[in-house]
Amino acid sequence: MAALLHRDEKEAPPDGSVMALETVDMDGATSPQDTVLDTVHAKYTEDEYRRVLKKIDRILLPLMWVCYGTQQADKTAVSTQATFGMIKDVGLVGQQLSWLTTAFYIAYLVGEPPGNYLMQRFSVNNTLFICMFCWGVVVLCIAFVQDFTQIVALRALQGLFECTISPAFLLITASFYISREHPMRSIIWTTANSGFDIIAQLVMYGIGNAAKRHESIFGSWRWISIFLGSWTILLSFVALFFVGTPNEVGWLSKKEKHIIATRVANNQTGSDGHHSWCWDQVQDTFKDPQTYFFFFTVIAAGIPFGGTAAFGNLVFISFGFTNLETIVKGIIPLDLLAIAWLLLGGVWSLKKPQTRLLLMTASTIPSFIGMLTLGLLPKEGLLWTRWGLYLMLATGRLPAVLIWTLLPSNVAGRTKKSVTSAIIFIAVCIGNAIGSQTFRAEWAPRYVPALVICGIMYALQCILFVLWRLHCKFFLYNNVHPLT
Repeated sequence: MAALLHRDEKEAPPDGSVMALETVDMDGATSPQDTVLDTVHAKYTEDEYRRVLKKIDRILLPLMWVCYGTQQADKTAVSTQATFGMIKDVGLVGQQLSWLTTAFYIAYLVGEPPGNYLMQRFSVNNTLFICMFCWGVVVLCIAFVQDFTQIVALRALQGLFECTISPAFLLITASFYISREHPMRSIIWTTANSGFDIIAQLVMYGIGNAAKRHESIFGSWRWISIFLGSWTILLSFVALFFVGTPNEVGWLSKKEKHIIATRVANNQTGSDGHHSWCWDQVQDTFKDPQTYFFFFTVIAAGIPFGGTAAFGNLVFISFGFTNLETIVKGIIPLDLLAIAWLLLGGVWSLKKPQTRLLLMTASTIPSFIGMLTLGLLPKEGLLWTRWGLYLMLATGRLPAVLIWTLLPSNVAGRTKKSVTSAIIFIAVCIGNAIGSQTFRAEWAPRYVPALVICGIMYALQCILFVLWRLHCKFFLYNNVHPLT
């Protein structure tokens, strides 16, 4: 599309070079964006590119994986905590459990625009650190709540601070990697949703098992919040020193930063540094049909994800599992299958980058079949059949991940990336907020209508992906081929 090649006006000088990552002032100190580095005439060997790429993968990706997994564990912990006595201890009734997730995403939505602006205007690294530290404190405080008002207020604050990590990681991915590397790298750090969840679930299993043997007034679900909150606070300081854009991290030499800038600038997917806000790119975003495909497919993906993330443990218990069995026989196998499918999808998209939308379409079909069949089964029995059908949700997690990889690959220009990212996250919040409310208290414990709604949403995603693919195939602009 025409917008794919549109860049920020001050993102690159007229001669094709990019703004300097570092310059030296009169006192010998370094400061950003005072001179120009020539990335057009810079000559580096393939060995130098590969060496720097390996260093980035070795240091940055594991840290992003752990950080992203931590925010997912913090966000969805209420699903596990609900099975360990939180509902009774806090006195939750009716839709109040659903509102713990809905309030989180409403606050997430409110915090998204200013969060994006702060990262655009100031520093991705510092913004991420402050937000991680604050949401860690909030999660820690949840351990001491006594009623619904207290816990829903803290969940809203948690959403307000957590809203920065995904857009931050998208900007970081775009600033370190070229377009063909975006899908696999994005999939690697997003597998933490399932991968780190396995680690967190095992820890929560240990906490729950210990609490079962040594009962106390301070319930096991409260210890889960203490563990997650303390871990997040500790991790925020690790992120402060190691996670950011190339310009912000200290583990790269000046030459290595120049190599990264050269690769990214020559690939035309964006560059590092702070840039002016370009209103023409804002207008261009809303003229781009791709923006609306992003918006509606993310809502359709968010409804089943938000609902099952908040109520998945309770659904497994309705099959006949205990709260501890739900972790080891339900959630962990689901996460393992999701990781395997995500990695398979990542390898496939790396080898065949033009087939991502086709892969996303195919991934919705098993989840659609599983959810719809689960809703039509008899009321009693068939425990392992229900278990197998619910595990078919694993393939449905891939589209929500691959959608994000289309952003750094198909959208150029820092301002347009930021606006499109904000629109996508608005859709994430809408979808997840609606998803948690589809699990109505009166439908407990099996939540059959909610599962059917989730199945319908997977079918809707499938249709939208087909239309998106047809749009990219037959309605291209300026002979630019999006990496679909």
